[in-house]
Amino acid sequence: MPPKRAPASKTRNRPPEHAPTEALAPTRKLASEIYEQLSEGEIPRMRLPLRTKQNIQFQMREGVWRLGRALGTRSARKLDGALMLLRTFYLVDFINEMARESKTSTLRELYYISEGWEESKFHSEDESNLLIEDLEVLCGRLREDFRLHPEENGASVIGDLTIRETNRKGVVKKINCRDDVGDGGYALPFNVEREKIEFVSTNARFVIAIECGGMVDRLAENGFDEKHDAVLLHLKGQPARSTRRFLKRMSEELKLPVVVFTDGDPWSFRIFASVAYGAIKTAHISQYLATPQAEFLGVTASDIENYKLPSDALSEQDVRALQAELTDPRFATPEWRSEIELMLKNGKKAEQQSLAKYGLNYVTDTYLPEKLTELGVLR
Repeated sequence: MPPKRAPASKTRNRPPEHAPTEALAPTRKLASEIYEQLSEGEIPRMRLPLRTKQNIQFQMREGVWRLGRALGTRSARKLDGALMLLRTFYLVDFINEMARESKTSTLRELYYISEGWEESKFHSEDESNLLIEDLEVLCGRLREDFRLHPEENGASVIGDLTIRETNRKGVVKKINCRDDVGDGGYALPFNVEREKIEFVSTNARFVIAIECGGMVDRLAENGFDEKHDAVLLHLKGQPARSTRRFLKRMSEELKLPVVVFTDGDPWSFRIFASVAYGAIKTAHISQYLATPQAEFLGVTASDIENYKLPSDALSEQDVRALQAELTDPRFATPEWRSEIELMLKNGKKAEQQSLAKYGLNYVTDTYLPEKLTELGVLR
């Protein structure tokens, strides 16, 4: 049995503590700056990094998407700009009101809350979501710090990982993600920062992040997590921000290797890329969400051939997606290029569950041990 790992005392790229006063201070500073401009008879304005494709760069050294240095000005000189500034400060006021009342809001609720803002109401949820992202950029905080979250939460965790969770009433509970939970595992909340979840200990050697819930169930039922000292994390398709943040915390604070196990198709490759390198949409917070140390386990195009897996023909949309990935810097390595070109050549894709061709134990007794040994995770 390996020694228990204690959380690291410090972690790189960690957001500030989630103390309400500190978290909301940048929003009040922003409001104060606009108030001063108005008091001095100036047309109110604010500067923020442009979130255009031209100002988003893939940093090869760090292996993540980052915002560039180009800045734009949002000014009340024109009606559209004035409305966006007004919405911004309605939003700032709403965020601070929630903090005073110890409330949170879903992104959907915020959209409907704006119906009371008269001329400043949002015309679509996309519009309100973009403004929240702008506020993240301006204040250098996560939307979770502003007490805002999506309808869906993160996915689930199964394995020998002990945490302390602070519930809504402020009560701290100690939970082992294998022994103290049901078959579905420990469900991740939308906020997975240290004030909510503290890592206590683990005997795990690595984390395996899995795309499909059925495959998580298969590994858990077969006792894979216990036999190989693994933590199973259900990505739930394209993973939520809280899921990616939790993975990053386990990687950095617990020093656990992370491997990603998905279907063998271009869309699943992108699921891995969002975990490891981040996405263009969240380039402004890649340092909080991306886990560049994560490795892709499979299913690869080579696996489809080597394991003679049942497969489906690539659609035209699949082909276009693979061709786009050949120019995506996240897939710029020779290994990724080789796999993508092989998939295009063979015209095949396969699901994780195709491994059941050889029986319900094959994935845990043969496929995963072989692949994890190749990666050096198992010895």
